[in-house]
Amino acid sequence: MNQTSVHKENKMGVMPVNKLLLSMSLPMMVSMLVQALYNIVDSMFVARINENALTAVSLAFPIQMLLTAFGVGTGVGVNALLSRSLGEKDFKTANRAAANGLFLSVVTYLVFLVVGLFIARPFYLSQTKDEQIVEYGVQYLSIVCIFSIGMLLQMMLEKLLQSTGKTMFTMITQSTGAVINIVFDPILIFGLFGFPKMGIAGAAAATIFGQCVSCVMAIIFNLKFNREISLNLKGFKPDLQIIGKIYAVGLPSIVMQAIGSVMNYGMNRILIGFSSTATAVFGVYYKVQSFVFMPVFGLNNGMVPIIAYNYGAGKKDRVIRTVRLSVMYAVLIMAAGVAVFQLAPKFLLGLFAASDHMLEIGVPALRIISLSFLFAAFGIVSSSFFQALGNGVYSMFVSLTRQLIVLLPVAFLLSMTGNVQMVWFAFPIAEIFSFALSIFFTVRITKKVVNHIGEQE
Repeated sequence: MNQTSVHKENKMGVMPVNKLLLSMSLPMMVSMLVQALYNIVDSMFVARINENALTAVSLAFPIQMLLTAFGVGTGVGVNALLSRSLGEKDFKTANRAAANGLFLSVVTYLVFLVVGLFIARPFYLSQTKDEQIVEYGVQYLSIVCIFSIGMLLQMMLEKLLQSTGKTMFTMITQSTGAVINIVFDPILIFGLFGFPKMGIAGAAAATIFGQCVSCVMAIIFNLKFNREISLNLKGFKPDLQIIGKIYAVGLPSIVMQAIGSVMNYGMNRILIGFSSTATAVFGVYYKVQSFVFMPVFGLNNGMVPIIAYNYGAGKKDRVIRTVRLSVMYAVLIMAAGVAVFQLAPKFLLGLFAASDHMLEIGVPALRIISLSFLFAAFGIVSSSFFQALGNGVYSMFVSLTRQLIVLLPVAFLLSMTGNVQMVWFAFPIAEIFSFALSIFFTVRITKKVVNHIGEQE
């Protein structure tokens, strides 16, 4: 097949930018919203077991974030290389990027298989000595890690679809997996319709089942509809040069999200010093904030291949307009999120069977943390902008500053007041620092890279 003819009129280089961004992003935003919904529903059902079960799931989050970091980060590297190669009409490199991306997903799975088999229990014991929380957590986390192959391959295969503009298919795969998870959560947790009552292990099993179905669908969609990439793995050998290019962009993204895992672990350690309820509140916050942040991440997933493609094609104006529109839409989404968190924190916490003590801690927590959302909007978009241009180091440095250099030390210092409500102020403080740094790096990369796009031609 003549791949040049397939790419001759690639929509990422010719469609009006606003229409293109919305057509690329809206399916991803919908699928991300469904993903956020199933994360929330997952914890809602777990909370019905008891508060310790909710705390156990909250304490598992750092490892789950690490798993996602490797999956998404590697996918970001593949997406950027593949989209840029397509923009340059270099189809051989695009195909090699796809094949090596799948190989790296399998390697990542083997690492987390070991985590699930041997590290889950020590990980929990490092955070709490409560036997029930530890037992719940080991059940949940072991299943998630041991069967993570579906999730990792799904994420990579969806990045291949995104890189060629076929985001509608990723919306279908993600939404299907999320719906399966939502449906099977209560069935497997509580043993409905003749299924065994699995408790917290049922929540993990429902998640894995949904991910595996999504993975199979993503394989079918790539083979049947993604004509711009050839997934012929016969005689495949890892290509160190391609892997190096993938991780040149992807590794900073992995580190950036892994930093989030470290931050989450550190915050859990700080908060559990007050009570397990404070840790549960933090876990609930992360679930409900995903309903605000996930659409912005969906917007970014649509934005990145557009920027990477037009960067490769030397179309500076399209790159600039894509970034400006993305920032505008991200701010609008975050503003809506702030309004909900400020006006309805009791309702949000009530979804998780919150006790009076949990409401006492959680209501001010949600209101205080949400003050950081508007600053975060610019930071999220700018980080993806840096990655799309092949400079993920800027993104990594901003994330490092926000979550480790500022957030955790400030949270620790505020915890020394003995008032858990003071700890939440660490989030807006850290976000203001990262906002300033993001502006600095955006100006820098605009002068050094964006202003010179197309000049080599």
